[in-house]
Amino acid sequence: MQINTIIVDDEKPAREELAYLLKGFPEINVIGQGRNGVDAVNLIKEHSPDLVFLDVQMPGLDGFGVLKKLVERKMKVPHVVFATAFDHYAVQAFDVNAVDYVLKPFDKARISKAIARARKAMETQIPAADRLEQLVQQLGATRQTSSQPVKLLVKSQQRMLLVDAEDVIWASIADGMISVMAKDAEGTSNYRTLEELNAALESDSFWRPHRSFLVNIHYIKEVVPWFKASYMLKMSDKKQTEIPVSRSQLKRMRELFKL
Repeated sequence: MQINTIIVDDEKPAREELAYLLKGFPEINVIGQGRNGVDAVNLIKEHSPDLVFLDVQMPGLDGFGVLKKLVERKMKVPHVVFATAFDHYAVQAFDVNAVDYVLKPFDKARISKAIARARKAMETQIPAADRLEQLVQQLGATRQTSSQPVKLLVKSQQRMLLVDAEDVIWASIADGMISVMAKDAEGTSNYRTLEELNAALESDSFWRPHRSFLVNIHYIKEVVPWFKASYMLKMSDKKQTEIPVSRSQLKRMRELFKL
């Protein structure tokens, strides 16, 4: 089964890397590449591909915007695999739908799994447009702000403290335990993963600069250049904790701070 595929990413190295990896899958036929969301819509309209690898974070029309355009225009919708440099609550929405996501930098084994999921989705009876419409609705619902302030339970010694989500400065995970630093509290959380914690906080203020850390961007005091073109984030807690930025998150950091 030949799968006609399009790659859309605003970074040329990312497009080239993905195209190179996809050459290792005989069933994948890359028929076009785009640099932004407008390219994505035009290429899909022109070529009617079976599958699109679509970057989430792009200037102008982003990956979510592309989905909305396709659904609004009632165009023939391909199956979509999202490519993203950051792992946040939306990934959970992707994972429960018949679309997939791959994290940057790309991994061949993960690409293989995404292709297998896409192929399986193509064999189902539910049109891709229906699945994407469900995803768009789900993302919209997820992003709605709760009418009640979100509270987080932090265990500190023998006390169980309730902390406002907006007061959380950073959280980290090590050996399966999540540590939380807030304005007036420090302790541990019952959440099992940073993904779950991030989803519970229900705020776009939080970012995963590294797989082991979640930070509140409003409490980043300084961006510190580090070794080999890497960076550390100095936080505004009492300890002025320094948190690493992984290479896969450099693009997101530059977008946040207009570097």
